[in-house]
Amino acid sequence: MNTGIKLTFLGAAGTVTGSKYLLQANNTTILIDCGLFQGLKQLRVLNWEKFPVDPLSIDLVLITHGHLDHVGHLPRLVKEGFNGPIWCTSPTSEIAKVILEDSAKIQEEEAEHANRFGYSKHKEALPLYDLNDVQKTIPLFVSQPIKEWITVADNIQVRFCYNGHILGATYIELKVNGKLITFSGDIGRMKDPLLYPPELPRETDVLVMESTYGNRAHPPDAEVQLAKAIVESSSKDGTILVPSFAVERTQLLMFLLWKLKKSKAIPEVPVYMDSPMGRNVLEIFHCHSEWHRLSKEECTEMCRDIIRVKTMEETMKLVADRHPKIIIAGSGMATGGRILTYFERYLNDKAATILLVGYQAEGTRGRQLLDGANEIKLRGKFFKVRASIINVEGLSAHADQEELIHWMSSLSKPPKYIFITHGEPASARALQEKIRQVYNWETAIPHLNQVIDL
Repeated sequence: MNTGIKLTFLGAAGTVTGSKYLLQANNTTILIDCGLFQGLKQLRVLNWEKFPVDPLSIDLVLITHGHLDHVGHLPRLVKEGFNGPIWCTSPTSEIAKVILEDSAKIQEEEAEHANRFGYSKHKEALPLYDLNDVQKTIPLFVSQPIKEWITVADNIQVRFCYNGHILGATYIELKVNGKLITFSGDIGRMKDPLLYPPELPRETDVLVMESTYGNRAHPPDAEVQLAKAIVESSSKDGTILVPSFAVERTQLLMFLLWKLKKSKAIPEVPVYMDSPMGRNVLEIFHCHSEWHRLSKEECTEMCRDIIRVKTMEETMKLVADRHPKIIIAGSGMATGGRILTYFERYLNDKAATILLVGYQAEGTRGRQLLDGANEIKLRGKFFKVRASIINVEGLSAHADQEELIHWMSSLSKPPKYIFITHGEPASARALQEKIRQVYNWETAIPHLNQVIDL
């Protein structure tokens, strides 16, 4: 039976970035997530291509959560003509504002830097979008409640369901012409120090399923790993750099380091959080205590113990400071942000240590370091890597393979369609095989721009 529902995979198909799914039914066009492609150059260039459909034809955008690979293309979409509503939870709208403003500033700064020092391949380097485009985007956000069905159009309803991962993150359910369609978004951990475990979907006809860690098992002792890495690195009396995602990961690291210092599990060295975005997100944590486990007292004490860097002048003082210290700075995959300023000084320092604490996508500087690169290109120059590189697994906000399988365990019957997305090919294939082993369900791995009639 033809239901008149069409699903197009505009992103996160065959890759872990650029989440975008286009759903068309009943003369209504809905975009689920609008993320930026990151990592490999052949993916990043896709950000500059004309949007595959007329942005004016999109009636509504639904956002699962506020990470750049899920919201980062929105200002470009607005720049190309989109002017409809963007629905998400209240914390997501606040986080998206912070993320998008930071993204625009970084792009403007990188374009300006490339033009000043002449390393752009283009006559004039331009940002993908600027702060003005972001300011036009922010008013389009409309906060929606959680666990409530909201009517979009005739025979189309939507609801947002708690998903852990980061503050405000959800999976999205749509009822369309009698079919239940679920977009998993990014699924959180079952046992997260900061966030509650994800709610589990009870039924669905169509499941669009993430597979970021579809081939991995997170170690159970991540906090012990972190303490061990810091103790070992501190013995060299050098600086420890932690590239970190500003949303959730930075707050988690602050919490864990505060706990470890309090219990004397790590040496008494100063801990700095140098992320303007991270500071802003911390305030959102304060305002939305119902979304996480931290009490206001714990938040206050943690913030008192960890020094928050506010200005670029303070950053440059820290760069020049030779004393042992721990610095948490964005971005998490070292694609931009303040961490690059520290890299310029410390990559070549044998006493320094770089702790990698999250997912590193293909083509990013973080992935290059993880893979053992001898030198890294920063702002048009190459820097030797002499610092120690330590990967602390288990601090990820993404569910691992076992947790992804568990997330599907409450489904009352097999979905008619399962599409595995948001993962590198090996991860997607591994999850596909695991689903077959555990549930004996058939799945498909869609390719970019594939169109499916549901």
